[in-house]
Amino acid sequence: QVRLVESGGGLVQTGGSLRLSCAASGIIFSINDIGWYRQAPGKQRAMVAIIRRSGVTTYADSVKGRLTISRDNGKNTVDLQMNSLKPEDTAVYYCNIIPPYKGNDGNDYWGQGTQVTVSS
Repeated sequence: QVRLVESGGGLVQTGGSLRLSCAASGIIFSINDIGWYRQAPGKQRAMVAIIRRSGVTTYADSVKGRLTISRDNGKNTVDLQMNSLKPEDTAVYYCNIIPPYKGNDGNDYWGQGTQVTVSS
């Protein structure tokens, strides 16, 4: 059974830092491209960072220079270091393979996410 568990979110002030972690079971991260996504209230889920199987990373323009994605294939985890946080980074953050894993019902499977709230 596939399971994605995100953790590390919390409430921080503008300029603060958080480190998110994503642990997977039933999916082998090392053979997949992995993305961190976020969904702010009233907005669609959007990808903010990608790490390819090769280790190449890509970031949304809004987070470049502030967020860093990394992976530990031995632990089957992907982390997101978040620095210089801004109120507009407030969202629920999710990880997933690319494209998102599909469950037996054919729908995209998502973990519960982790809430990041940045106060001004």
